Amino acid sequence: MKTTRNMREQYEIGDVIYARETMANDGGIPGIDAEAILATPGRRGVVVNFGHAEAAPEMEIYLVRFENAQGDLGPPVGCLPDELTQDEEEAKVLALASRGNC
Repeated sequence: MKTTRNMREQYEIGDVIYARETMANDGGIPGIDAEAILATPGRRGVVVNFGHAEAAPEMEIYLVRFENAQGDLGPPVGCLPDELTQDEEEAKVLALASRGNC
């Protein structure tokens, strides 16, 4: 469930969310090629944990497992709040635009 605190979106563990942008491995996920695409815009996922960046405690980070094309959950991906949305209609538009159909 999304709530607002300090003008930012807050997600809870178990919330269904959607990627607003392409998520790629920054090298932090072992066993997956660096720069491998983990989620595309509009891809559905679930929040599995959340916290704050050690170097910037005011920065919220969400661990999200995105579905692959078969509906299986992938590895946890660290995401910033502005990289996510719970708006399903926005997700559909983002998915279409990322495929060049918009």
